Amino acid sequence: MIWGMRYGEKLQQRMLTTGSRLCVGLDPRPDEAGIEAVPDFLERVVGETWEYAAAFKPNMAYFEAMGIRGLEILEELLGKMPREVPVILDAKRSDIGETQKYYAKSYFENWDVDAVTLNPFLGYDTLEPFLDWEGKGIYVLAVTSNPGSADFMRKKLDSAGHGDKYVFELVQDICSRAKSEGRKTDVGMVVGLTNASEAVLERVEDFPLLIPGLGAQGGDLNNMAGKGRMAPDTINVSRGITYKEMEKSFGQKAKEWADKIAKAYPVSL
Repeated sequence: MIWGMRYGEKLQQRMLTTGSRLCVGLDPRPDEAGIEAVPDFLERVVGETWEYAAAFKPNMAYFEAMGIRGLEILEELLGKMPREVPVILDAKRSDIGETQKYYAKSYFENWDVDAVTLNPFLGYDTLEPFLDWEGKGIYVLAVTSNPGSADFMRKKLDSAGHGDKYVFELVQDICSRAKSEGRKTDVGMVVGLTNASEAVLERVEDFPLLIPGLGAQGGDLNNMAGKGRMAPDTINVSRGITYKEMEKSFGQKAKEWADKIAKAYPVSL
């Protein structure tokens, strides 16, 4: 963390430096070459892609699937990451009371990641242990990239008092509350590119977005064009860099994706 700088400012600065919104997803698959090949694989990915990356996003599930060694690999990796590139830990955690406090301590204090993804559907109080960390950020799940986001997140509310709102707008209200309370942690949302329709985006306010769904999931970059957004939105590519077109280097693929993203959704002041 750069002392005194909010998470959103650090991310924005990184985007302006690189001209890139690319978030490089780190989803190691030990079944490809064995667990002990994973550290070298990740070092090569980071080493070849960091100059094009606005952020890195390690996904906890892939590391946890390797057991204790996987957590060790993640800790070793985090200790070697380029300090100027924000790290978003994709954990999607949610719990109540003391448990959530220890998740926050684990990620923000012990591992010192810049941001983390959280599930907000247990309510605002379950996010509060994450909201007073200077220089940190959280992304709450609002519209995920899977078809099942239509089951809840993209449902319209019929109950009195909510007006013409979707469920994901209740998540957005949580972001607005944290901002109005002046919390130290920046709050953004996860909005999947595959489900970022006009009906969704016209209701999404200018909070920082973490946008998965590009590459293997087939999201359309043009969905984000011309929306007049000023927040530091970052667009994730995982498999498209790490496990596709293996005849190309990780750096080549990162540059290609960064260029595609910049053409459709350029970084602006």
